[in-house]
Amino acid sequence: MIRKIWNWQKEEWPNFTYNENQLKALEIQFSKNIGTVLGAFKHVADSERAQFIIEVLSSEAIKTSEIEGEYLDRDSIQSSIKRNLGLSVDKRKVPPAEFGISELMVDLYKNYNVELTHQQLFEWHIMLTNGRRDLVDIGRYRTHEDPMQVVSGRLDKPTVHFEAPPSIVMHEQMEQFVNWFHNIHSESSDNVMSLVRAGIVHLYFVSIHPFEDGNGRIARALAEKSISISIGEPVLISLSKTIEANKKAYYEALEANNKTCDITDWLVYFAQTILDAQKDTLKLIDFIIEKAKFFDRYGNQINERQFKVIDRIFAAGHHGFIGGLSAENYTRIAKTSSSTATRDLKDLLNKRILTKTGALKSTRYWLNLK
Repeated sequence: MIRKIWNWQKEEWPNFTYNENQLKALEIQFSKNIGTVLGAFKHVADSERAQFIIEVLSSEAIKTSEIEGEYLDRDSIQSSIKRNLGLSVDKRKVPPAEFGISELMVDLYKNYNVELTHQQLFEWHIMLTNGRRDLVDIGRYRTHEDPMQVVSGRLDKPTVHFEAPPSIVMHEQMEQFVNWFHNIHSESSDNVMSLVRAGIVHLYFVSIHPFEDGNGRIARALAEKSISISIGEPVLISLSKTIEANKKAYYEALEANNKTCDITDWLVYFAQTILDAQKDTLKLIDFIIEKAKFFDRYGNQINERQFKVIDRIFAAGHHGFIGGLSAENYTRIAKTSSSTATRDLKDLLNKRILTKTGALKSTRYWLNLK
């Protein structure tokens, strides 16, 4: 007799249950944050809105890949996203992996309200696996006979964290999932909280694990699609970025909820993660507004080299350069001599455009915002 330990082996599968009272306050805060984000976004100049969208989409593309241990080139991703949005004419050659995840993010942004189908999931999988030669099943659900397991540890003595349903039932399981996704986002389910929908979407999908690879990335995309449908527009939050910042907690929350269909703990974790992602989006909006004010204030006081370096600092996002700007960084970015860099930096300090910490080789420079 097979021991039934995984959620999909339970009689109640896939009827997930949860304590609604533990989620109400989080849902109220989510709704308040949506209003705050939309209000703040109104103050972003039209010329900066495209930059905001590119920044969020590229950050998600990079971080959803990093969660899975894949590290991609930021400049290539941004170039590809601009191209897919019709905003770029540069001729940069973008590697397959960067192009594929960028294509998925733009499709998610543009077509969030298109009804979910098997075909859309297949197309996302093709995008994600762009350039891969190591997979048998691309653009279709897995067919291999071996168990689909999430494992860690030694090859000769692995720890099995989860085992998904066998490949032979993939079409049945995914037909049920796609129908459920449609129903949970229909008018008849308006009483279901937005955060609950998104959390179940993610856990339900990764529990099936329908593809040979890319399940986590597609699950996070589906969660964002769910939120976007709930609020009626692209959500534009840094969900994967927030998850990646504490990846261990993410995997622990998934593992703690893959043996039961009562998933209150998972939903509380995921709801709080979405709230944290909303806060990060607000910081990014504030940062973009400050950037516009900054160049309005100082644009005619800086030379071409200084502009190039400052623009590069802004491009690093609201978290800035890790460790701050050094004189060596300045020399490299501006493509100038060390003596010229020293003069430029002193000028920026005198004008209070930059502030300084440390001394000698430990000297670092920071934008003087707010």
